[in-house]
Amino acid sequence: MEVKRCALTGHREIEKNFDFNRLHDALEDLIESGVEEFYCGMARGFDLIALRMLVEFKQQKKIRLIACIPFDGQERVFEERDQKEYQTLLTWCDERKIICEHYNSGCFLKRNRYMVENSDVVLAYLRKKGGGTFYTVEYARKLKKELYLI
Repeated sequence: MEVKRCALTGHREIEKNFDFNRLHDALEDLIESGVEEFYCGMARGFDLIALRMLVEFKQQKKIRLIACIPFDGQERVFEERDQKEYQTLLTWCDERKIICEHYNSGCFLKRNRYMVENSDVVLAYLRKKGGGTFYTVEYARKLKKELYLI
């Protein structure tokens, strides 16, 4: 049986009224529907929040977590607190896919495309028409991927 995969995409800036319960329920629904692998872009904000929840699920469910890192050393631009969380969450990932060896202007785009192309469903936290998350959702639509918007 083929493994069902999900890409996570969302904004770095999280609204004050962000519904953590809705995200938790969406992840649980995806796992219950058969998703076994989750691709995470490892960015601050939505990506790391979703990954933190998935780590909790991983302790009870058979899921795999794939860290899709846009460039080697991505976390070095994070604040120290976020760097520590990034490193801790990374230890829970079953696989690390580094998209570009060094930072370049297209590395985030390549990361997003990689995640969508290798997924069956895309879970997105989308609040604005522009930027990387919007582009990723539009790319998923173009490829006729199943979309789960929260």
